Amino acid sequence: MISTSLLLLLLLLAAVHCVHCVELIQPGSTVLTPGQSMTLTCKVTGYSLTDGSYCTAWIRQPAGKALEWVGRICSSGGTDYSEKLKSRFQVSRDMSSSTVTLTGQNMQTED
Repeated sequence: MISTSLLLLLLLLAAVHCVHCVELIQPGSTVLTPGQSMTLTCKVTGYSLTDGSYCTAWIRQPAGKALEWVGRICSSGGTDYSEKLKSRFQVSRDMSSSTVTLTGQNMQTED
């Protein structure tokens, strides 16, 4: 079984200036079986997804392993992904609801 609670959401701020209060509201745990797809959505408050000084990133931590960067989306809408994971994960955003979404395909036990 795969627990998406192992996927940790961290915010990476590429800010040149001082950062103020930022709050991320993420969903609870979900259990999947290998091969399934998953979607995690995080609501962002305290900054705008279009503010030119921020990127929002997803970072996971498989059980017993170190943190691992999955990917990010920046204010321009540009995305970057881990070479290892880019074929299975996608990061998107919805500016009208201030949410950032991580979608994963063909989830594996180590995810």
